[in-house]
Amino acid sequence: MPHPKRPSPSAANSFPPGSILGLLAERTQLDFELEFFGKILTTIPDFADALRAQACNLTMKGRMQDGLAVDRQLVTVRPHDPTAHYNLACRYALLKQRDKALTALRQAVELGYRDFEFMLEDHDLDSIRKDPRFRKLVKEYGSK
Repeated sequence: MPHPKRPSPSAANSFPPGSILGLLAERTQLDFELEFFGKILTTIPDFADALRAQACNLTMKGRMQDGLAVDRQLVTVRPHDPTAHYNLACRYALLKQRDKALTALRQAVELGYRDFEFMLEDHDLDSIRKDPRFRKLVKEYGSK
């Protein structure tokens, strides 16, 4: 019995333009996830895991302001989560909002964030790393 033919890698491009299969074939995984998590968050706006994933996806898509709104929502949903505050600090730093970045970073550390080695190398924090307040924070908590 002959084996059915497998579609070639370029078969995705052979779907009729505007068809459902054609539209799905053109979508990236990132676009799919943005829509998927967006729909979840429309129904369950305080779903922390979906908020984290959506914030990350928005960053990868370059949608920093949209990601900021999601990071703020996550901090509202999880006010005692040091990682949520750390990610908010990173977002502010990427947006060159240094005062807000340092405030959020201090909050993350006060809540228990302790990966100072990563913090010192995280490129998201490049815009605040030379700020004396950053060095003071690392010195103050890094030795505890």
